[in-house]
Amino acid sequence: MLLTHIRKVLRRPLASYPLSEGVTNLPSMPIRDLRALEFSQRIADPLLVIDVQRRSFGADKDCTILTLGNATGRIESAPFWGAEQAAVAGVAAGDVGQVIGEVAEYRGKRQLKVTSFRVLPRDSVDYAGLMPSIGDIEPFWKRLDQWREDIAGPRLKAVLALFFDDPDFRQQFEQCPASPMGHHAQLGGLLKHVWEVAHIGRSIAASSGADRDLVVAGALLHDIGKVESYRWNGVFGYTDRGRLHGHVVLGSLMLDRRLREAPEPVCTDTEEMILQHLILSHHGRTELGAAVPPMTLEAEVLHYADNASAKSASMADALGDSENFTGDELVSSRSIWQLDKRRAWRGQSDWGAPGP
Repeated sequence: MLLTHIRKVLRRPLASYPLSEGVTNLPSMPIRDLRALEFSQRIADPLLVIDVQRRSFGADKDCTILTLGNATGRIESAPFWGAEQAAVAGVAAGDVGQVIGEVAEYRGKRQLKVTSFRVLPRDSVDYAGLMPSIGDIEPFWKRLDQWREDIAGPRLKAVLALFFDDPDFRQQFEQCPASPMGHHAQLGGLLKHVWEVAHIGRSIAASSGADRDLVVAGALLHDIGKVESYRWNGVFGYTDRGRLHGHVVLGSLMLDRRLREAPEPVCTDTEEMILQHLILSHHGRTELGAAVPPMTLEAEVLHYADNASAKSASMADALGDSENFTGDELVSSRSIWQLDKRRAWRGQSDWGAPGP
């Protein structure tokens, strides 16, 4: 199954497209770095269809544009105009195509002029090898499990065990992205994000006097709802429950459900209320998705640790995406939605430090 195979991919370096067992119609091949494609470069690669846009500019001016990608990044196709659209008729997000084309330039940006597109059978390609991934997950689990073990309060530790001692939940958690197309939009992105939040939160707790164990617990629990809110079966997206309820509400419901299903009480009602508050308030403001604003020191620490992880990851991604810049310009050529429509500056200095 795809999800089982994703787990295998997350436990090894991401370096090739290994095929499903028994499939021989495509050779295993190195992943082409889409970010490094140059104008006029030709490619012939299996690529994942991330999005399909159909646009109309009036009578007889319809076109289709594909967003194609692999584990290294994404690139838009040049428009398929008029009769050309027959070549991609029926193509949907989540399909994988054997793509032949040439990198063209349009308004200073790269687009792929596709000359051949053949949809591949779904059992012939390793989807996990085509999706962005954090790579080896074990270092993140090792540190999080150690921090969990270090928690002094047995009831707090027991609440976390309801989730993180459950093999099925751990498998979902380690595969889930932290967002479908924003920060940490990768297989394993949620795990990495939670590790970052816990790491940052522990540091803030040490200087602010917050309960470090409770901050760690909040980091582990704050986004549990994303495993029910997102899907990652070929492309990242939302489940129906994710769209209708959102991960904050789903996380709160998941905590309530696990505590009710426990054979005996795991924590007190007040302790449950404290943990629920961490989940419900971690977005900080109601207009940003929080059910309530943070009202405890630990909730405040968790909110800013969560925000620091998400915003710094988004900035790093924006600076590393050549599509945001024109030529050697240091300031991005456009406002970037992941940065709340700010521009980014990629200048730097060695500050006089000696070279390697």
